[in-house]
Amino acid sequence: MDRVSGKLTVFFEEPFWVGVFEHVSDGKLSVCKVTFGAEPKDYEVYDFVLKNYYRLRFSPAVTTDVKEAGRNPKRVQREVRKQVQNNRIGTKSQQALKLQQEQLKTERRIVSRKQREAEKQRQFELKQQKRKEKHRGR
Repeated sequence: MDRVSGKLTVFFEEPFWVGVFEHVSDGKLSVCKVTFGAEPKDYEVYDFVLKNYYRLRFSPAVTTDVKEAGRNPKRVQREVRKQVQNNRIGTKSQQALKLQQEQLKTERRIVSRKQREAEKQRQFELKQQKRKEKHRGR
């Protein structure tokens, strides 16, 4: 199936703003360069494309590889993370150190959770004691 695509890139090339039109058809790339002068507004570029696209003189067609449409970067990142987790990289000693590090991490979490709960309980008892003292009239 034939795919036809077009692309316009506008950039600043000292001292003018330049537009590069790319036209890909049947795996062949043709390019046309247009000089805008001052920085064009979006509506000016759109108007230019509508009025002058068919007058543009494209370069001779060059064979090119057609790229697939861009993939969602978050999905790519997720897939990479899954692959890295599955392929354990490193030596046995590095894996052992990583395992030890994870165990220490879980132990630290448990200890800190217990400390937090103990502090919360102490604060609660202090508050209860103050309430009782106020109730007794002291």
